[in-house]
Amino acid sequence: MPRLFTALEIPRNAAMSLSLLRGGLPGARWIDVENYHITLRFIGDVDGRTADEIVERLDRIDRPEFQLRLEGIGSFGSKKPHSIWAGVSPSPEMYALQGEIERICQRIGLPPDPRKFTPHVTLARLKYSRVDDVVHYLAGRGNFQTSTFTVPRFVLLSSRESVGGGPYLTEEVFPLHEPLTVPSLSTNVLQPLKSLA
Repeated sequence: MPRLFTALEIPRNAAMSLSLLRGGLPGARWIDVENYHITLRFIGDVDGRTADEIVERLDRIDRPEFQLRLEGIGSFGSKKPHSIWAGVSPSPEMYALQGEIERICQRIGLPPDPRKFTPHVTLARLKYSRVDDVVHYLAGRGNFQTSTFTVPRFVLLSSRESVGGGPYLTEEVFPLHEPLTVPSLSTNVLQPLKSLA
C-alpha cells in the first residue's frame, strides 16, 4: 500500500512563482513544480480497509473555501539543514480544516501526529549543503510572496517508496463549499422613521 497524506494543492501561478526560487544552492535537490503541495496530515502506510474508512470520513467534511498566500522562505534543520521551504500565511480556516482531519485520523485509531502542524511547501531537499550556503541563499530571497489564491478543495495523495519529493498521485478529491454570503440589507430599511411633525 502506498503512503497516504492529505494536502492542499498549489495553483499554477503560485507554483510558477515558487519555481523561480530554484537554483543557486549547491547540494540542493529541487522538487518538481508539479509536486508542490502543503501537507495537512501525514497518514502513512495503512491497509485498504483503513484507507476506505479515512476516505469515507474525509468525504463528510463540510467546510468553506478559503484564501491563502505563500510568503517567506526558510530551512528545516538549523545545525544541519535538510530542506528548504516556502511559508504559508496564517489562515484560521486552514488550521480548522487540519484540526478536523487530525481528529478524524485519531478516531479511526491512527496515532496522533507527533509533529506540530507547520504549513509549508517543500522546495528542495538538502544533502551536502553547507550552513553558510543555505544562509546566503535564504538571505537573498527573504521577501518572497505570492498573490492570494482561493483553496477550493483538499486532496488525498499517495507516494511510492522513493527518495522523497514525489511523484505523488491524487487518490481522492474533497471539495470545499463556496462561502455563504449574507445578503446586505438595503440602507433605507435601517433608517429611522421621519417624524410627521
